[in-house]
Amino acid sequence: MKPGARKAIWTTMMVLLAVLVLAVGIYLKPYPPALAGLEAMKGGSGVTVTEHKGWIQFEPSMVKQTDVLLYPGARVRPESYAPLALLLAQEGLRTWIVKMPLNLAVLGANKADGIIDAVPDRTFVIGGHSLGGVMAARYAVKHNQQLKGVFFLASYPDEAGSLREAGLPVLSLFGSEDGVLNRTALEQAKAYLPVQTQYVEIPGGNHAQFGSYGSQNGDGIAGITATDQWSFTSQQLVLWLQAQAK
Repeated sequence: MKPGARKAIWTTMMVLLAVLVLAVGIYLKPYPPALAGLEAMKGGSGVTVTEHKGWIQFEPSMVKQTDVLLYPGARVRPESYAPLALLLAQEGLRTWIVKMPLNLAVLGANKADGIIDAVPDRTFVIGGHSLGGVMAARYAVKHNQQLKGVFFLASYPDEAGSLREAGLPVLSLFGSEDGVLNRTALEQAKAYLPVQTQYVEIPGGNHAQFGSYGSQNGDGIAGITATDQWSFTSQQLVLWLQAQAK
């Protein structure tokens, strides 16, 4: 092969590699937290927010028995879930938003270990938004003795995260206007959930408004405000936990 041909091939390969790196970088670019998320990171109403290397902790002044572990959706910054976490903490539920490698829960399914190990005397429920819920379910299957329940926010388990025989109560929340959630897959995933699973549709809710990161491609237009969706979600989680305590 002539030197000129080798150089041309090498140049082409480098260009293709650069394009690939750029494409991956664009795909992995996370949704940044919107203003409401940044404001909620300041805490308030007796809630102290502390940021750690592996998680964000929302600490109430009066802590109830159960702590909440929250796995973010794919490519969503953890701070985006601060409004929901703040509301839960204001109800006395210490809430932990788990930070994920490259903002992808699929790369950090076992990240909850660090929190549970840090406070082994606590009782936990685990859940997540979208892909975060899938990975939370996979974690719960392997750690069902350490958990008291699993919740899904616009999400559902896959076969690897089947909770059918895990012996854990499950709450599934989804918005009526969610354009991202696959409704067929949601229905099919019932095969991986206990028959007692509680399903709650949020009237007017969509996919992105479980967090605070703006609009998401393919999502429906919400019929309620993000504030109302966070409030509704928090209330449902509190009621679900209260029912378990009876």
